[in-house]
Amino acid sequence: MNLFNLEGKVALVTGGGRGIGRGIAEGLASHGARVVVAARTRSELDETAKAIEDVGGEASAYELDMMDLGSVQGAVDAAVDTFGQLDILVNNAGMNVREPFDEVTEEHYDQITNVNQKGLFFLTQYATRHMRPRGVGKVINIGSLTTGVGLQSISVYTGTKGAVGQLTKVWAVELAPEIQVNAICPGFIRTPLTEKLWSNESMHAWGVNRLPHGRIGAPEDLAGTACFLASPGSDYVTGQVIYVDGGYMAGERWPLP
Repeated sequence: MNLFNLEGKVALVTGGGRGIGRGIAEGLASHGARVVVAARTRSELDETAKAIEDVGGEASAYELDMMDLGSVQGAVDAAVDTFGQLDILVNNAGMNVREPFDEVTEEHYDQITNVNQKGLFFLTQYATRHMRPRGVGKVINIGSLTTGVGLQSISVYTGTKGAVGQLTKVWAVELAPEIQVNAICPGFIRTPLTEKLWSNESMHAWGVNRLPHGRIGAPEDLAGTACFLASPGSDYVTGQVIYVDGGYMAGERWPLP
């Protein structure tokens, strides 16, 4: 028995056109899942779907606006219409605006919370309404280091990612035993959205020195954990918040004399 085989499963990955979402989508497909990649930018979605198909996988693209609940419902419908079912939901889509707490605008607050929390909430509701009657389902929420710690100048984002951690737990309780709900909290990952940040020499040096693992992560570093949480190998794992962070949350070395 292959505990990590995803053949016959269908996954919906939001924010799947680039970065962490693309890495997870390609990882799931490599283990046999048929994947719907969903995000705002069609060209990136098409690139991801083609990359999956070029190595023998099956993928479909869906243009998704997380701030439009009609579009959110449509993502679930697209997965079911295209592949006949939905077994795995990866809630990866998110946004952030870096600004000090006292400079946060209502517009930015609404944008961040609508995507990271409200959109995620209702997408999960729609998806699990399809999964639960079938008796199977996996929900994988993508949190953040800020699910567990505070980092300056991203207070609204931090609030939404804290909520992701708590929603993971309550959904694990409410949706059991049919559906397992877990969260992956990435550490510092180099993606198109963070490239500018980690290209800064002082930021990069700080990050590398802060991490016991000694390097900034890459999207593919998250794929293994996602495949485990999507697979039968994790059928008795639910409500867990797993940090894939190069050791950031474990602690740091200190300059003992």
